[in-house]
Amino acid sequence: MTLSLFEKIWRRHVILEREDGAVLLHVGRHLVHDGTAAAFKSLAERGMRPRRPDRIFGTPDHYVPTTTRDLATVTAPGRREMIESLEGSAETLGFTAFGMKDARQGIIHVIGPEQGITQPGLLMVCGDSHTATHGALGALAFGIGSSEVTHVLATQTLWQVKPRSMRVTVTGALPPHVTSKDLILAIIARIGAGGGTGHVIEYAGPAIEALSIEARLTLCNMSIEAGARAGMVAPDDKTYAYLKGRPFAPKGHAWEQALAFWRALPSDPGATFDTEVTLDAGALAPMVTWGLSPETAVPVTARIPDPASEPDEERRAGMLHALDYMGLAPGTLMEDIRLDRVFIGSCTNSRIEDLRAAAAIAQGRQARIPAIVVPGSGLVKAQAEAEGLDKIFLDAGFEWRHAGCSMCVGMNGDIVPPGERCASTSNRNFAGRQGRLARTHLVSPAMAAAAAIAGRFVDVSKRSLF
Repeated sequence: MTLSLFEKIWRRHVILEREDGAVLLHVGRHLVHDGTAAAFKSLAERGMRPRRPDRIFGTPDHYVPTTTRDLATVTAPGRREMIESLEGSAETLGFTAFGMKDARQGIIHVIGPEQGITQPGLLMVCGDSHTATHGALGALAFGIGSSEVTHVLATQTLWQVKPRSMRVTVTGALPPHVTSKDLILAIIARIGAGGGTGHVIEYAGPAIEALSIEARLTLCNMSIEAGARAGMVAPDDKTYAYLKGRPFAPKGHAWEQALAFWRALPSDPGATFDTEVTLDAGALAPMVTWGLSPETAVPVTARIPDPASEPDEERRAGMLHALDYMGLAPGTLMEDIRLDRVFIGSCTNSRIEDLRAAAAIAQGRQARIPAIVVPGSGLVKAQAEAEGLDKIFLDAGFEWRHAGCSMCVGMNGDIVPPGERCASTSNRNFAGRQGRLARTHLVSPAMAAAAAIAGRFVDVSKRSLF
């Protein structure tokens, strides 16, 4: 029998199946953050404790300030309590948490791989939709709701209906200055925001194999924006080299055993998928979104499409609404769009490779508009500072912040003022995502840095433009 990567991991974690088709799955890793407070409260109200605290890992990220590590400065109702609740729960219940005073604190989807908590073949869950990120290392990882979080805390299991499978094969090679962020935006634009609904996507092909692990993390992170349950990349030698020696990775003989297991995980030749999609990487360009969904991505050299040319009435109405909210007109060149601010960060693009790419653009130049850079973890911040990236950003007029989700989601004090336009390396450009009436355009780190320098969108592959 030939099996896909997804099928192999799914079968390994099945405990039992009900007559209605729902399956009880064993959960290998449960990731939590400061938004998990309600689940811990629910567990306590039932007089229960976590079933496997040794498999729970957490960090405060959604509500933390990025201008300071001093919680006394957090005065917004509930925010400080959410942060402190996670650290208190970890101390009381005995699970691992990287708190505000821990050098390893950061965004949960950054520190999971960074610490070696994320490993091939695991089934991983978190009360956050971008848990798909961890699939980049060959895990099956997806977000769950609040009641499901409580269930996993209590039982280390989860009821699920088996998703369908999709393979997105990317042929050729990415052109210079085209990144995995551009690739995933192009994939979503191709299949639509609902194109992956009900599926787990496996990304395959020579262009995927050529990506670094950090680039694969970006790719899988945004699988949810195509409606997919999860995104995955088969583990390979890059995966094993990335994990070796990390704090929570297997050691000694256990490493050799794990490696033998991991090498058997990639999809078998001849494995079948419910849906197949193919893209040519060589045809891609730096991308920018213009609307209220990641599917509204176009090459930076393109124009905003005209709703009048859209035959589907519902889609046409959606385009008109998006253009009205974004304050844009059909036919406008993307490179003519002026910006008010830039955000570089989030679980999509806040790792060291992302910061290096942005710094390479910023070096020796000066930002024309406000721009903030938020590392994905304390360790990423320390590494960037050791490499002098912080000085490059500061000399160019960018702000250099502490780790956290920051301006990706307007719940921590970092917001885009109403009506302002932001080039963002985050994952969602929904209405109000970065603050009330904020206008968000999704781009890669290099494109964001170039936008800060130029004050508008420019083709980062043509640096003479700015």
